[in-house]
Amino acid sequence: MQQNKLYREKHEEEKMKAVIAIDSLKGSLSSMEAGYAIADGICKVHGQDAEIVVRPLADGGEGTVEVLVSGMNGVIQNVMVTGPLGTTVNCEYGIIESSHTAVIEISGAAGITLVPSEKRNPLYTTTYGVGEVIKDAIAKGCRRFIVGIGGSATNDGGIGMLQALGYGFLDKEGKQVPLGARGLEILEEITDEYVLPELAECEFRVACDVTNILCGENGCSAVFGPQKGATLPVIIQMDKWLENYAALTESKYTKANAHQAGTGAAGGLGFAFLSFTNAVLESGIKIVLEETNLEKYMENADIVITGEGRLDGQTAMGKAPVGVARLAKKHDIPVIAFAGSVTQEAIACNQNGIDAFFPILREVVTLEEAMKPENAKANMTDTVEQVFRLMNTAGRK
Repeated sequence: MQQNKLYREKHEEEKMKAVIAIDSLKGSLSSMEAGYAIADGICKVHGQDAEIVVRPLADGGEGTVEVLVSGMNGVIQNVMVTGPLGTTVNCEYGIIESSHTAVIEISGAAGITLVPSEKRNPLYTTTYGVGEVIKDAIAKGCRRFIVGIGGSATNDGGIGMLQALGYGFLDKEGKQVPLGARGLEILEEITDEYVLPELAECEFRVACDVTNILCGENGCSAVFGPQKGATLPVIIQMDKWLENYAALTESKYTKANAHQAGTGAAGGLGFAFLSFTNAVLESGIKIVLEETNLEKYMENADIVITGEGRLDGQTAMGKAPVGVARLAKKHDIPVIAFAGSVTQEAIACNQNGIDAFFPILREVVTLEEAMKPENAKANMTDTVEQVFRLMNTAGRK
């Protein structure tokens, strides 16, 4: 830890600057709530002699809408759309009005949590509602989209979404194929005469940390089909149908490439975005860090604080806290992390930009007690206070 930088002799008018960007503690604290709890702990030590910046953090998955909307002065929208089973569901998404950007999690319209386990069958689940959410955002003036595509219940190659946007996926009689992966079985032709005109003006940043391709043993059917309710015979069928869909698409649209990494994300939704819209697939944390301008806020920072609900070996492999740490290290800024719990494997975080990390649990309690928001907030604030007291004392010697 660079104590000489953090606690160097300063003129009276100078303040220690701390930048906080912590992922949510799921079930306990949102990203911003956790951030403000950390800020409270710092203030108990430094009082008014600290400049504290709290920024939102997510990895592009669950919670991204809430994080970006709350942290970027956005507005939550609610729209009734076709859910994965064909019934109507309420989907929540966000609009950041200053940049005409919509923030969408496809799980709100096509998520596996919307389908009871006994009804999970990708032959019938559809992404149609995702297209309806996009249409709603377009109608409200959005032309930029940040889309998280994790947690889907579907394997329809994204044709449901595209049908909602005006694309034709036709059978031999020229009729729209039915919703769900079963529609791919009888797909004969793709048309675009009735596509929403504004779609050509739209840009999509798709948060995708999955590298699976569309078809084959590493494709979406084989890898993700079982958790969506597909049996082995159905997996084999869907993979064959997706191959035909890819061939039809590649013959009509030159940029289509079913072998590109990420095309198998969300049951082929990655392929649909890349082939039929102006989209790029990017790391979720990369998108969030850039959209929130975190690097700009790090200018002249003395310390960066990050964390998440559980620090473990997966964290070190590039999850949100390590994304923050790597950004800080570009500017040689010390980084500490706080978490609800840490595992032995979390030690790898020390080789990935996090100088030190601390669990916030202060006594033996049940998981239920530990996750109560009021307890998590108090534990976070108290732990941060003690860490900064130690750093303050060490820096003065």
